[in-house]
Amino acid sequence: MSDADRKLPLSFLPLPTIAQQRLIALLVLIAQAGIAVTGSIVRVTGSGLGCDTWPQCHEGSFTPVAGAAPWIHQAIEFGNRLLTFVLAALTLIMFLAVLRAGRRKAVLWLAFLNGLGIIVQAVIGGISVLVDLTWYSVALHFLATIVLVWLAGMLYVKVQEPDDGHAVRIYAKPLRDLAGASGLALTATLVTGTMVTGAGPHAGDASISPDDRLQLPIIELSHVHAGFMYLYLGMSIGLVVGLIAMKAEPGLRRLGWWLVALIVAQGAVGMVQYWAGVPEALVPVHVAGSVALTGVTAIVWQLGWRHAGGTATSTGSPAGDAEYNSANAKVAV
Repeated sequence: MSDADRKLPLSFLPLPTIAQQRLIALLVLIAQAGIAVTGSIVRVTGSGLGCDTWPQCHEGSFTPVAGAAPWIHQAIEFGNRLLTFVLAALTLIMFLAVLRAGRRKAVLWLAFLNGLGIIVQAVIGGISVLVDLTWYSVALHFLATIVLVWLAGMLYVKVQEPDDGHAVRIYAKPLRDLAGASGLALTATLVTGTMVTGAGPHAGDASISPDDRLQLPIIELSHVHAGFMYLYLGMSIGLVVGLIAMKAEPGLRRLGWWLVALIVAQGAVGMVQYWAGVPEALVPVHVAGSVALTGVTAIVWQLGWRHAGGTATSTGSPAGDAEYNSANAKVAV
């Protein structure tokens, strides 16, 4: 059976182009990052138990109940929960789009994992409420989001590649290994950052006592966290210097410099937090920087190994392009 004769799954849906798939993937990436920021707002406003159970908001009700908790805390926590449904809808649209276009397995799996991860993330968030926001449950909830941001960054790159292309190393293997190592340094930075948060003043609810927080000295934890950040910065600078030396494409070099600039800005925010006693307003800014760095690092790493040289440049798959070209030919006639 030729590509032109092959019937794609969900053929009753519109056939998405690569540009449309890329836009949806970008929205998924932004939404995955955004829910981490709204989660930090829940934490610094002490709204984490505005809905004191899960999956219901309060016992016997899926929505806020007047008088069960301060209305502002209920509104913030319930609003954050509602955003999960927005994110779930976006990831479902993403999966249906790549399935409809007949994309290759690597793209399908990434889209599927982004959606499956939302369920896992929601369950972890629910457990954190049920165990009264213990520091490690909140940390796991944030780190689950980080994994999804990384996967979304990979997906954003892959949906733009023709499926009938061949694997091409965009920059040398040692540099890609360095990009991977910088990702590991970022992971260590984020994990130690959650430990700093676990020992810090923003527990997520006023009812949580200091005895329920991570019992480690926050100053020493902050120094370890900063040390991994410096390692991450040094590796990223080395990667950019390597990209310049090998005369990588200008867009990739610019993205590398943006990564370095983001790390420096994130470090500056962290230092202000340290010296100012972790002001509430800067916590969402720092979280936003964390997810931005994760997304950009994932994209830079994924750009090191791509599918290129294919002809399926309309929808990404040969079968999808055959259907797309056939439909356009009929319209032209």
